[in-house]
Amino acid sequence: MLNEYFNLALKNLLKRKLRSWLTMIGIFIGIAAVVSLIGLGEGLRTAVLSQFSMLGTDFITVQAGGVQFGPPGSGVVKPLTKNDVKDLNDVNGVKFAIGRLIKTGKTEFDKKVGFNFVGSMPDGEQRKEIEKILGVKAEKGRLLKDGDRLKVVLGKHLTEMDHFGEKVKIGSKILVQDKQFEVVGILESKGSFIIDTVIFMNIDMMREVFDKKDDVSAILVKTRDGANMDIVKENIEKLLRKTRKTDEGEEDFRVELAANNLAALDSTLFAVQLFVYIIAGISLVVGGIGIMNTMYTAVVERTKEIGIMKSIGAKNKDIFALFFFESGLLGMVGGIIGIGIGVGLAKGLAYIGSLQLGSNLIQAKISLLLIVGALLFSYLIGSLAGILPAVQASKLSPVEALRYAK
Repeated sequence: MLNEYFNLALKNLLKRKLRSWLTMIGIFIGIAAVVSLIGLGEGLRTAVLSQFSMLGTDFITVQAGGVQFGPPGSGVVKPLTKNDVKDLNDVNGVKFAIGRLIKTGKTEFDKKVGFNFVGSMPDGEQRKEIEKILGVKAEKGRLLKDGDRLKVVLGKHLTEMDHFGEKVKIGSKILVQDKQFEVVGILESKGSFIIDTVIFMNIDMMREVFDKKDDVSAILVKTRDGANMDIVKENIEKLLRKTRKTDEGEEDFRVELAANNLAALDSTLFAVQLFVYIIAGISLVVGGIGIMNTMYTAVVERTKEIGIMKSIGAKNKDIFALFFFESGLLGMVGGIIGIGIGVGLAKGLAYIGSLQLGSNLIQAKISLLLIVGALLFSYLIGSLAGILPAVQASKLSPVEALRYAK
């Protein structure tokens, strides 16, 4: 019986191909939006969380924050300094504290000028710690060494961008802030924008290039095994308030736990995803209204057919099932087309994004659950949209239906 309903529904849809296609447009646009946006959103969420979890959860970051007022009408952030780094290394529960400089610098290569992130690498044992934390390895050439002057290591994506491109090789000369550097290494791709798009140089060299004798952009603090993160964070805040002469609640710095940052970031990304779900849901409702309108039109057009079917023994439930299956089939076929478009769109945007950003930050995470869910949801939308028209069709009197159709 179900097979007969399906065949009749399919036959009726094929009989009115243009109308069927126009009706399905709303559904497959909605499903394409759902699949692509959710796929990209979930991929972005996974990628961003993995980027920020790269350091692990036993780290504390310290950054400058708040405003130190200078001359009238001006306000500048009071920077962290080498002295702050030195002080934090003495805090109880701290294994080590590393200060890093991260700046945007003017770069030039092969007569092309651009702006890129420049990051510092510390000296000695701290260099090994940072390399271990970031997981950096040289694909070509070598990593930086203590005492390297006018030497840089490039993130992998910089060799793929128009600005540098494949022409940049080991031994190439590039300008950073109008000072010439030799490329001694190219890193393996990490799929991370915080590594793949950065030019690395030794911190002393970077201080000279950017004229930052004492400043640091951020301080990375690793706690000792078994140390209470909250207590260490509190000790750091107390020390910095004392050394930087600020009162509680008026701090010109921020101390953040990696675990708390991840939790806050996860909540923010979930809120963004929820907004995407709502927008995609609205588009599907619009598509459902289109199906309902089409099915009402079909009931009017096929009044005579309904009358004939009832006069030869078809029951109300048979008429209802026929129109119900037909509307559900409209939704399902629209869903199949939408899934194909959505997957292709998500993959395409992710590919373009990876080329532009030089990282895997934009990914398309298309799960089987998403595909099955989208297909079932499209069938559900179509079926629900067809309930009222199907009820109207099933309640038609065969005599009235035949009289109306004359």
